[in-house]
Amino acid sequence: MISGHWEEPDFAVMSSAWPPMVYDYGGFPEELYHIRYPAPGSPELARQVHSLIQKAGLPSRLDSVRGFDHGTYSLLAVTHPDAAIPVVQVSIRCDYNPESHMKLGRALAPVRQQGILIIGSGSSYDNLRGMMSVRLNSTEKHSAKFDAWLSETLVHCSPTERSARLLEWHRAPFARAVHPQEDHFVPLHVAVGTAEREPGKVVYQEDKFFGNITMSSYRFGN
Repeated sequence: MISGHWEEPDFAVMSSAWPPMVYDYGGFPEELYHIRYPAPGSPELARQVHSLIQKAGLPSRLDSVRGFDHGTYSLLAVTHPDAAIPVVQVSIRCDYNPESHMKLGRALAPVRQQGILIIGSGSSYDNLRGMMSVRLNSTEKHSAKFDAWLSETLVHCSPTERSARLLEWHRAPFARAVHPQEDHFVPLHVAVGTAEREPGKVVYQEDKFFGNITMSSYRFGN
């Protein structure tokens, strides 16, 4: 899991056998601070991932303390509620460099051959101020235009063009209105990098999220 809620100066890999929980939010109901997702980690996979990242020329470190943040457990509690499958988180880098995150994805690609699912956990729209804005028509327009560009890029472009467009994602329509800060967007670069020559598919899309926002999720690979 590459979560937009874990940022480090260099890439880090969760290596605990039994990761704790990270409640990285504030001001919410008390029960949200008692959620448990008791999946095991995998120190062996963590060491393999760490080695692959280093071999790609990207600085990396193992982190035996880091736990599951809500970028991980909010998804997996729904898709894998029995928490029986080992989970390893990999951080994003706090410079949000698109090329570095694409390289991270390419470095991680070999583990797919072991039957390991790689998930980029973020959001195609991430502007909380926009969500709360009274200018609902602007928010609706911005998210719809950006989402149309994103679907065109990820599903209909050739692999070479897809990668090129993602590296220049800030040129997309209303890119900075949709992602003032791209912490929730660069996990996508990692996911695409893991299946860079393979097709993309829309697996979820709606245009009424939070009332008027268009959002999508994608799957990559044959």
